[in-house]
Formats: sequence, structure tokens, C-alpha cells
Amino acid sequence: MARYTGPVCKLCRREKQKLFLKGSKCTSERCPLEVKNYAPGQHGTSRKGKFSEYGVQLREKQKVKRIYGVLETQFRTYFEKANRQKGVTGENLIKILERRLDNVVYRLGFAPSRKAARQIILHKHFLVNNVVVNIPSFLVKPGDIISVRDKSKQLDIIHNTLRRTKEDAYPWLTINKADLSGVFNELPSREDVKIDVNEQLIVELYSK
Repeated sequence: MARYTGPVCKLCRREKQKLFLKGSKCTSERCPLEVKNYAPGQHGTSRKGKFSEYGVQLREKQKVKRIYGVLETQFRTYFEKANRQKGVTGENLIKILERRLDNVVYRLGFAPSRKAARQIILHKHFLVNNVVVNIPSFLVKPGDIISVRDKSKQLDIIHNTLRRTKEDAYPWLTINKADLSGVFNELPSREDVKIDVNEQLIVELYSK
């Protein structure tokens, strides 16, 4: 399975925006973006030129890919699927990405980041409708129940993260902290997904 294995804080610096890839570190003073608000690399501080129209669109695509931890081939597949669906393509794309199991586990508060969620999913710590699923890209459906396996309910990473999660943080999810489970109630509206991206630029990029 291909995946990015480099330092993720550099990705935030490249976009000059917090992508929240390192859990609690992103909201602390240890976040590198607090003191290094410029692109990484030897010439990072000298990159001050304006982007072309293509460059702006490309940066937006890269930003969304990095937020959700998806590489190019899979991201393009998601876009094509969103484009075939009824409705606004950009909003459909965000809804598909929000359905990924690693994202849902992260949103439910069982992992501090999507990267951490992928790892514990791969280690078979989660059930979807009482069936073990170890595929981070698995797309959940409205009504699906995501729960922690009985033998995994003592994992510190789950409890430490869950303590910082509000039960009503995401209106399309129901979180049950008592039994370490959650329900994906419905597809989220674009207004409910609080990520600072302009998905229409991605549509324009792929439409060329």
C-alpha cells in the first residue's frame, strides 16, 4: 500500500496552513508552523512569487489530498466517482472523503489524527456493523455502526483522544463514549465540514 512516510509538518508548512496532521501537537506551541510560517527547504523563505491560475488550483488539490492522506491515483478515482454522482462535484468529493473509515474513526475521537487512525485500523481494532474491517479507505454508509473491538477497548490512544472529543462535535455522527462506538448517521453537508479549502478549484483543475 503506497503512502507518504515523510515528515508531515513539512506538508503544513508547504501549504502555509495547519492541516492538523499531528493530533494535539497542531494546537500546541510545538507546532512548527508557529515559528516557521514559510515553505520548507533551502529556498523556502525566498518563495514569494504569485501562483499562476494552474498553480492555485494545484495547491488546493494538494491541500485536500494531504488533509485526508490520499495519494494521487486514489484521489483521482474519488474525483471521477464524485463527477458521476448527481449534485455539485466538489461537494460530492468532500462527502466521499468524509466517508473513509480512517476519517470517520478520527472524527469520532478514537484517534488523534487520520494517520494514527489508519494504523489502528490496519491492526484490526475496529468493527463496522460488528464485522472487522482493516481497510482505511473503506467507505462507510449512512446507518453504519463503527465500534472498537472488545479486546481493543483498553488502548490508551483511544481513551486519551476520546477525552478531548465532544460528543456533538460533528452533527452527522453520533458518538457513544460509554461503549466506544459511533454511528455514521448521514452524509454531511458541505457547510458542516469545517475545512478551509475551495473544492471548486479542484474541479476546474481536473476539467482542463
